[in-house]
Amino acid sequence: MRNIHCLNPISKVGLNALPKTYQIITDMNQAEAILVRSAAMHDIKLNRSVLAVARAGAGVNNIPLDDYAKQGVVVFNTPGANANAVKELSIAGMFLASRDIKGGMNWIDENKDTPEISKTVEKVKAQFGGTEIFNKTIGIIGLGAIGIMLAKSCHALGMKVYGTKRNLESLKDENLPQDMILVQTKEELYPHCDFISLNLPLSPETKHMINKEALNQMKDGVIIINFARDALVNDHDLQEAILSKKVKKYVTDFPNDTTARMDGVIAIPHLGASTEEAEENCAFMAANQIVDYIENGNIVNSVNFPDLNAGTKNTTHRVTILYDSKIDLHDKLHPYFAKKEVVQCLDRKNQKYGYTIVDIEDDITEDMIESIEKIEGILKIRVI
Repeated sequence: MRNIHCLNPISKVGLNALPKTYQIITDMNQAEAILVRSAAMHDIKLNRSVLAVARAGAGVNNIPLDDYAKQGVVVFNTPGANANAVKELSIAGMFLASRDIKGGMNWIDENKDTPEISKTVEKVKAQFGGTEIFNKTIGIIGLGAIGIMLAKSCHALGMKVYGTKRNLESLKDENLPQDMILVQTKEELYPHCDFISLNLPLSPETKHMINKEALNQMKDGVIIINFARDALVNDHDLQEAILSKKVKKYVTDFPNDTTARMDGVIAIPHLGASTEEAEENCAFMAANQIVDYIENGNIVNSVNFPDLNAGTKNTTHRVTILYDSKIDLHDKLHPYFAKKEVVQCLDRKNQKYGYTIVDIEDDITEDMIESIEKIEGILKIRVI
């Protein structure tokens, strides 16, 4: 039996995707793989038995990627599995910011015992009116799975759409609206947009990217939508922009001690991916990625090692090797495999780490594997 440990409650749809030869266990030290959602793992030391960690979601700030990579643990995420849920809530946030729905509902709650409230409401409703999003312009910073879906939906709602991402060439097959305006930099879209939507990961480069300098380039009365990461926005600069009316509303799915008490902020309690469908999709994808890695050695959607898919294992042995990309692995492996019947040998690298899959029909000795393990730079070798 293969042992899987869940650090968070995981959708039954995902767990049911596991083969019958897999079981969920409570002792993490006996696990071969770990499924996680939001639990913090930075202080968790993994047993040598752990081959992989799969995050049922896109963000991986809760996982020490480099530390685990050095231990030969592949970390997966599930990009796109919750994209529709986040897209829908982003659109809801746009409506909430454009029309004072929350203010109007609060008024109802405060005056629900007023006699003839149906008449009174007619006298006050004007203060909650707001504006429409039709014919308005949205700028989407980050055109990944969520950003692309948001762009298409906003265009369908009659909005003019600007967008940017690091590699615009990657969008050529995404069937984006023909009249969508793609720009090279976020600064190019700031002056044109009534809405700015943040749809990109948090990194040293993106932290506090929405700051005083960026805000000053935006239209007066801009609405900022953040369903990506809290720290993309500088709270101090945001507050000044709200007070000066530069920012009409800030909609965030990540309230903190400052923004939760700030006028002009619509704070939602991190509900972006919290739909039944999104949780099921993420769990299903995470479970299948773990199974494919354990059974076939394939890496799809890893955030610390390069992706490499060799298909279903159909040879006598499949040797998989995780290594430091600084070493010349090919030369070091040649003496071990030169006389073997190698069916295929695949290799991929990223900036830090590499991954090799070797399919062979010959027998493999334990001495050979132990010898390869001793090569400096080899992080983990496995024979399937």
